[in-house]
Amino acid sequence: MPAKLDTSKILQVKFPETQYYKEEHPKNQVVIHHTVSGSNPTNVINAWITNTERVATAFVIGGDGTIAQAFSSKHWAHHLGLKKPNNTLLNQQSVGIEVCNWGGITEKDGKFYTAYNKEISKDLIIDYGKTWRGYRYFHKYTAVQIESLRQLLVYLCDTYKISKEYHPTMWDLNEEALSGKSGVFTHVSYRADKSDMHPQVELVEMLKWLKGLGE
Repeated sequence: MPAKLDTSKILQVKFPETQYYKEEHPKNQVVIHHTVSGSNPTNVINAWITNTERVATAFVIGGDGTIAQAFSSKHWAHHLGLKKPNNTLLNQQSVGIEVCNWGGITEKDGKFYTAYNKEISKDLIIDYGKTWRGYRYFHKYTAVQIESLRQLLVYLCDTYKISKEYHPTMWDLNEEALSGKSGVFTHVSYRADKSDMHPQVELVEMLKWLKGLGE
């Protein structure tokens, strides 16, 4: 029997109420992102405190699988960044999750570098064999991150009655996502200029598995 989320183990990070909207809205989507950062989820949340536009997600998953929470999933902040009339509504009706990951990687002379020119070991890299969303190489999501994400998605989908159906077209601009259809999507579903998350096989298989839980 797959493990269920133990909500008592979620790391609660002090996050100012001025950095999100303490308003309750019905939820019908979960949107997963990656951070383009190191593996510490608390550092990610603390960095959001410096912005004035209330850009944040409710949850951040660290490299070791730790789930950190900035604010209640009932509330909301901006995380999609759409230049569309329904941007605010989609943010209000979705729960955002960030996964700590360096994202797209650049190869130079056989070495691999993040967007901040930090060298990454080759064994932590996925080579997709062709360019996808501007990159051929990506930083791998860890097995423990994918497991924590699975548990969190099950919990959120069950709590808010969000569809667990897998959308194979979620790795490109997706009209179902943009129209507010119930489901789990990634940031790439909403924006052509984003590459979070990337379609790592283990992540895709986990998302396909969700539907098997029944609805």
